[in-house]
Amino acid sequence: MRLLCPICGERDRREFTYRGAAVAQPAPEASAAEWHAYVHLRDNPAGPLEEWWHHQQGCGAWVKLRRDTTTHQMLDPLAGQTPATTAGRT
Repeated sequence: MRLLCPICGERDRREFTYRGAAVAQPAPEASAAEWHAYVHLRDNPAGPLEEWWHHQQGCGAWVKLRRDTTTHQMLDPLAGQTPATTAGRT
């Protein structure tokens, strides 16, 4: 599988670390039930899904892309976005 890094171009999937589905994080003051759902409950759809990948073995960029989970085909690179939960991390 090949992923498109906005800085390095197309690279092998082994250079990246999968972070997970791109789901919206609750507000800091959200209820415990909302945080529980965010952290522990995930759908497992077959088909298109927006995901976060970290180019760990390359430039360190975070890449948001849309991938078909049944075929692993990359549908839309959504480059240049950063997950809010990774601010300040390397």
